[in-house]
Amino acid sequence: MDNFEKKFYLVREDVLPEAMKKTLDAKEMLERGKAESIWDAAQKVDLSRSAFYKYRDTVFPFSTIQKERLVSLFFHLEDRSGTLSKLLSIVAASGCNVLTIHQTIPLQGRANVTLSLNTSEMENDIEALLSELRKLAFVEKVEVLGTGA
Repeated sequence: MDNFEKKFYLVREDVLPEAMKKTLDAKEMLERGKAESIWDAAQKVDLSRSAFYKYRDTVFPFSTIQKERLVSLFFHLEDRSGTLSKLLSIVAASGCNVLTIHQTIPLQGRANVTLSLNTSEMENDIEALLSELRKLAFVEKVEVLGTGA
């Protein structure tokens, strides 16, 4: 059976064997830089290196399954110098990655902007970002057009 034919299961943590749990802990230590090597991580969680190598490519935290979270936002903005730049700096500071930007030509002092964002690296939730953006003087309207993974 090759990798494309293998089945995957979602399993609750409390039923996992101890070696799998420790492998997950060791992988997290390595990702966060809290261990310098596989040997160091395995030793810190009291796991043999052979058990780590056995499970490292077969057990993953659920959060790694959802690689990207996509959100499309629609803005109705006043046409002022620097508005898009300010908007994008707040979006970037929140941890979002801007995938696409579409801006209409300003008419009657107003412009529409649509942003597609990858929110998988956000530290706060999307509602906190929307609240911050709505407080900007030049933002007349913010709507979530859609979400996806």
